[in-house]
Amino acid sequence: MRFRPDTWRPWLEPLGAGHVLETGTACTTGRRGDRGISRDDVTALRSGVGDDPDGLRDLFVAVMIWGSGTTNGRGPRHTSAALSNARLEDVLRTTRASVRSGDLKSAYARFALNGVGRSFFTKWFAAVDDRGPDADRALILDVRVFRSPNALGWSSREAAGVGHWPTRYAVYVSTMHGWARELGVTAEWLEWLLFDRNGRVHDGDER
Repeated sequence: MRFRPDTWRPWLEPLGAGHVLETGTACTTGRRGDRGISRDDVTALRSGVGDDPDGLRDLFVAVMIWGSGTTNGRGPRHTSAALSNARLEDVLRTTRASVRSGDLKSAYARFALNGVGRSFFTKWFAAVDDRGPDADRALILDVRVFRSPNALGWSSREAAGVGHWPTRYAVYVSTMHGWARELGVTAEWLEWLLFDRNGRVHDGDER
């Protein structure tokens, strides 16, 4: 994902997070100064975090940058708002603990930071979930991903039997892992496919 450090710097440097802009690699094409950050870059950053609150904050900022790219102009402002929230350290620490214990419902219910909605805090869940491949690891649920199962006729509300979003998210994750096992792919790959399709799941949808 390409991002522009110059766009982010005025929002991050006053809060002591400007160094996160060095994550990833410099882009050799396109606009000068752009950098690229991948899911693998975020995973590598996670491996060195441990329980350090500053490290968790840096990881969160990297996730927000990765999730925003160059298309979400509100990303820097919303990240700054979250970093200024007095609850930041507690929210990042407790939700990571819930995700790593497999309690995705609690993680969803506990995440509340200014400017960070489901599309981004589920990216945080996916980034901090370091459980093994046999676990139903956290997955991203943003608008693009959500359009595709809906277009296929699958409803998280119906599958969960309730309108409670933490429960619906947990059911979405377990369902995706079940589908992935049936198809012989990873749930992360299937999530990417649904994101890429963006609701265009039937022949002729591109027309």
